[in-house]
Amino acid sequence: MTQLTYLEAAVVGLVQGVTELFPISSLGHNVLIPALVGGSWATDLNVARSESPYLAFVVGLHVATAIALLIYFWRDWVRIIRGFFTSIGHVIRPEEGTSRWQLQSTDERLAWLIIVATIPVGLVGLVFEHEFRILFGKPIRAAIFLIVNGLILLAGERFRRKASMQADREIARERELVAVGAARRPGTGRHAAGYQAEREAEYEHGVESDRRLSGQGYLSALLIGSSQILALLAGISRDGVAMVAGMFRGLSREDAARFAFLLATPVILAAGVLKVPDLMGPMGSGIRGQILVGSVLSGVGAYLSVRFLVRYFRTRTLTPFAIYCIVVGLGSVVYLSLQ
Repeated sequence: MTQLTYLEAAVVGLVQGVTELFPISSLGHNVLIPALVGGSWATDLNVARSESPYLAFVVGLHVATAIALLIYFWRDWVRIIRGFFTSIGHVIRPEEGTSRWQLQSTDERLAWLIIVATIPVGLVGLVFEHEFRILFGKPIRAAIFLIVNGLILLAGERFRRKASMQADREIARERELVAVGAARRPGTGRHAAGYQAEREAEYEHGVESDRRLSGQGYLSALLIGSSQILALLAGISRDGVAMVAGMFRGLSREDAARFAFLLATPVILAAGVLKVPDLMGPMGSGIRGQILVGSVLSGVGAYLSVRFLVRYFRTRTLTPFAIYCIVVGLGSVVYLSLQ
């Protein structure tokens, strides 16, 4: 893959980082963009080709995306990983008076919910990823599935369960009460704002969200996690379908988004790590500089995206992303059909 240029690597890297977390399908965009640009892009960047070096490059960028997620959520992952090992400790040394393994904290329970939710997509991806890519990694099919993705997002908003909408209202009411109380205390309020204060507030929101998420059942987590299997189809967004599944199970939009981001991290990281050996071998020959450029932009794009989306989904909907997917998908179908 010596024909991969720095411009191609930069564009693909930035698109990967942004679209991986926005509910608009990174794989769909990385299939469509070369076909829409045409020329050398269409020949150099063919994800459906058997043993595709471009695919190895794209999936390798997942490492940078996952690292960006880990950096943003690092305090949360420290708690979750600590909760996992603490739960294992309960098995090795059970507390007195308990006859069975008991998860005793939010972090312990959330760790196992993430594990349960990740198993289905991990197994299916490991076994069928190649077949899905060859069969569905064609530009026209990616465009069609991008339309389908938009319809899924629209349906997720249109047919939200009352429990999900009620959860939104309860969270908003709680935060309004907290804000009123904080405004009445000396030395607090907007003047205390700043990047560090903002990040601290976001972390506290995350802790509250994890408490709510840990209350869901394992069946709910399994169903939400299983929805990510659809993202093996180029054009279907992993985070988008996971959010819709979460809202269908009664989660607030904010909690559904957070759970989707947490679930995406180990899946994205594993997918990238599995492809790193390919990039270190013949497939990466002559393009390691391009890989570095693409990875840096992918990581920066992912970090800025998750920072934006965490706040966006507190008060806003999936509808703009649904419209985008439908418009771009339809436009791509028409354009590619005329070629």
